[in-house]
Amino acid sequence: MNLTTPIEEIPRVGLIYQKKLKKLGIKNIRDLFFHFPHRYEDFSKIIPISKAEAGGPFCFQGEILDTKNIYTSRKRMVLTQATIGDETGKLKVIWFNQPYLINTFKKGDYVCLAGKIAKKGSAKYLSSPAYEKISPTSNTQHLTSNLTHTGRLIPVYPETEGLSSRWLRFIVKPLLIKLKNQISDSLPEKIRKKYDFLPLQKAIWQIHFPDSLKLAKEAKKRFAFEELFNLSLFVLRERLKLAREKAIPIPLNLALIKEFIKSLSFKLTAAQKKSAWQILKDLEKPRPMNRLLEGDVGSGKTVVAMMAALNVAKAGFQIAFMAPTEILAKQHFQELIKFFKNFNLDIGLLTGKEDKFFSRKLKNEVIEISRKKLLEKTKKGEIDILIGTHALLQDKVKFGNLALVTLDEQHRFGVEQRAKLCKSSKDTNGKKIIPHLLSMTATPIPRTLSLTIYGDLDLSIIDELPKGRKKIITKIVQSKDKKETYNFIRAEVKKNRQVFVICPRIEPVKTSPENLDGELSQQVLSWMEVKAVKDEYQKLSKEIFPDLKIGMLHGKMKTQEKEKVMKDFKDKKIDILVSTSVVEVGIDIPNATVMMIEGSEKFGLAQLHQFRGRIGRSDFQSHCFLFTDAPGLVTNRRLRALLSCENGFELAEKDLLIRGPGDFSGSRQWGIPDLTMASLTDVFLVEKAREEAQEILQEDPGLKKYPQLRERLEEFGKRIHLE
Repeated sequence: MNLTTPIEEIPRVGLIYQKKLKKLGIKNIRDLFFHFPHRYEDFSKIIPISKAEAGGPFCFQGEILDTKNIYTSRKRMVLTQATIGDETGKLKVIWFNQPYLINTFKKGDYVCLAGKIAKKGSAKYLSSPAYEKISPTSNTQHLTSNLTHTGRLIPVYPETEGLSSRWLRFIVKPLLIKLKNQISDSLPEKIRKKYDFLPLQKAIWQIHFPDSLKLAKEAKKRFAFEELFNLSLFVLRERLKLAREKAIPIPLNLALIKEFIKSLSFKLTAAQKKSAWQILKDLEKPRPMNRLLEGDVGSGKTVVAMMAALNVAKAGFQIAFMAPTEILAKQHFQELIKFFKNFNLDIGLLTGKEDKFFSRKLKNEVIEISRKKLLEKTKKGEIDILIGTHALLQDKVKFGNLALVTLDEQHRFGVEQRAKLCKSSKDTNGKKIIPHLLSMTATPIPRTLSLTIYGDLDLSIIDELPKGRKKIITKIVQSKDKKETYNFIRAEVKKNRQVFVICPRIEPVKTSPENLDGELSQQVLSWMEVKAVKDEYQKLSKEIFPDLKIGMLHGKMKTQEKEKVMKDFKDKKIDILVSTSVVEVGIDIPNATVMMIEGSEKFGLAQLHQFRGRIGRSDFQSHCFLFTDAPGLVTNRRLRALLSCENGFELAEKDLLIRGPGDFSGSRQWGIPDLTMASLTDVFLVEKAREEAQEILQEDPGLKKYPQLRERLEEFGKRIHLE
């Protein structure tokens, strides 16, 4: 056996466990070793039975004196009861619903048990303890070093249904003893010495079976740094690769840009001007731009993107403008027609359901067009800007001379997808040409994420809102105060204003809580308390506001239904729109002045801030109400942060610290290990890892001096997916 041995060949790992391990992304022994614990149970306190008192956890070693199963009819529960004894006394032990343990323990067996002492009246008992058999000996210290599930710091791993930490410890420990010395250290020695990191073999043992919390912490720090270092190396190498690619340089037409700015009915902010300048100067270069435009909801990112698109189109090249939803694609289509009406551009719309065309040759009218004709015009280069959803990535969509790809709310979009959009683009020497890329996001990215996950992107930040916008008044509302809020909403509707109501779920959970147990039960119960969109719609339309026009919007509706609802809301045919988070991205209703969010604790700060940004887009005073009955300091801390903060970037940093990056950006989305994601809150570690990666690449871009590191990076690249 070696590190590449597939899990199918590991002794005692049957077919059922193979499937469960693969669900956790574990395919071979190396993956198993790098599936790190996320916490530890401290079962190291071994005490004599006579010292047992309520609480714990405590650890006891002794002899099994008797065992029996007790069947209770009332709760249909099986109690496995045992008595353990040492030279100081006896102690009752009870396990719940584990009847098979009667065959595990026999009278006379010596065991180590770890758990909490419960009390019923004057009687004490050890409740559902962790256990393992031991040899009878008085040398407790000698025993501790050989223990796996008790008597020490016990690793608790990320699990999946039917695969426990106990089972993982049982499999990992003997394999580690046998194979840990086969793991080669890809972290350059000079870096390891500089930061005094544990040697790899010691670190891998201490992270799984630590001798102390201090050593566990040191091991975690070493592996966190290594993964951050590899991540930084990976994205910086991607940046270097892209710099070697060829793009069409687009000269800056300053007179054209000034003419466009003059045509606007509002003044650009300083941040918009700065971002536009950075983008336009990037477009002049013969290598592909790879820029992310960040800005709060309503900060005017689209206008900045329009300036880049106009400059490219008037230079004789094409632009692909991709949006995440059909609603947003259509909105962009209408906006571009409006802003470019005096600039003689041909604009196409391609979605899953319909295709449209706006042409200067057709009296500046929008016409329905067949998919075939739209694709022909695109291929011939007759369409300046083609707007669409992911339909733009279809093989049959070919551009004649694509020079710029603009993406809304899709920050990760790599070279492969870009190549898909410009399959036929070649220069005179036959070398492929990569289009420039501009991504836009209203989700402010914390600094540590921008240095790592987004490290290959250049950032432009719009950190100010247009002048004249009133501050949105935000309040946390408990259930008992809802009536007052409803009265306020009615008053706003009477003023001809409109209202958003956001709910976290579409339908109530139908699972009965008594069919569940443990943490899952708590999660489901929690979700069952949250107002579902359909329930909320029924309640508001029938009980609270029967005289008002209420609409409903959610992701399970058909596209045409969603579009009709949004059109009716925009046309003021709906007073109150009850919706899921589908409104988070891009929908613009200037007349809406109230945002009411049910179960607000279920959303992240950045997401709540985006919801809030759907209102406050006019001269009217706007209000955001956060409905919650959730207890807890973390919930209150998060929601209070929203009251005091208007700046999305500041909120993003707070969200990262409070909830962690796994929630913020989704470790599953990137394929990045939990330990690395958790370490993204450590600015010092992130910055040092990036500095070391930059230094290594400056010294040796091809990593020829570091073959082990190069090999590790190739594996790393397969595991993560930043596109």
